[in-house]
Amino acid sequence: MWRRVASLSSSISSSFLAQTASRLNTWESLTTGIAQQAKGVIAPKEKTPFITFVLGGPGSGKGTQCIKIVETFGFAHLSAGDLLRREIASKSADGAMILNTIKEGKIVPSQVTVQLIQKEMELSDNHKFLIDGFPRTEENRVSFERILPEWQSQIGVEPNVVLFFDCPEEEMVKRVLNRNEGRVDDNLETIKKRLTVFQALSLPVINYYSERGKLYTIKAIGTEDEIFEQVRPIFAAFENKIVLLVNFIECIITCNNGKGHPFKYPVELVHFCPGGSDRYEQTVG
Repeated sequence: MWRRVASLSSSISSSFLAQTASRLNTWESLTTGIAQQAKGVIAPKEKTPFITFVLGGPGSGKGTQCIKIVETFGFAHLSAGDLLRREIASKSADGAMILNTIKEGKIVPSQVTVQLIQKEMELSDNHKFLIDGFPRTEENRVSFERILPEWQSQIGVEPNVVLFFDCPEEEMVKRVLNRNEGRVDDNLETIKKRLTVFQALSLPVINYYSERGKLYTIKAIGTEDEIFEQVRPIFAAFENKIVLLVNFIECIITCNNGKGHPFKYPVELVHFCPGGSDRYEQTVG
């Protein structure tokens, strides 16, 4: 009898150990993969876009700050204004319509702008997008959030962060007149029209994202570096989350390599990096 019990116990122990070893190997492979992805060694096949809208009146300095954000945090910069001007330069029918609309100080139809932005997003290898000067109206916002990029598995794209560069009107007018870029809309009359349109149509968008807790207001007065010091912590917070999670994952891997006790509790890692669509769940023990 004791032999039978011992044999049964040995069989159970062997089976349990084999299952546990298999689970730990799976867990180690999984966590190693996550750590590599978080460090940028490999990239997941699919990633939800991490989107930042950048709003502000003409001359608020948002374009300059976008350059700094791209250089510091590696975003792809999509300027709605630049895309529209490029379409104008192409001499297309849409380009002619856009030119006339801008001269009148009006908003370009949402469908046109959204299609230009969507095309650039789908062509980009980056998944982090800094969309400058958009959405300018509630119609823009709704149209954008309905787009379906080819990497998305669900309809609807919302921004993760919305930056609003708040600048006094007098300062914006002075900056636009002084920059002398030769743009068709850089004259005093058109600038004032653009400011009036911005206040009437863009403020509801700003209020909408404020209510959803996604709005970060930047006081756009001071030097470029002083203004950027307000911007930097917003994105640095996301970068810090990645570093902390990588350290946590490496700690788990160390434990499972025999230098500690394996975890016996469910571990759930969701959205390990900004815009990541990956979800990992694993229970050991």
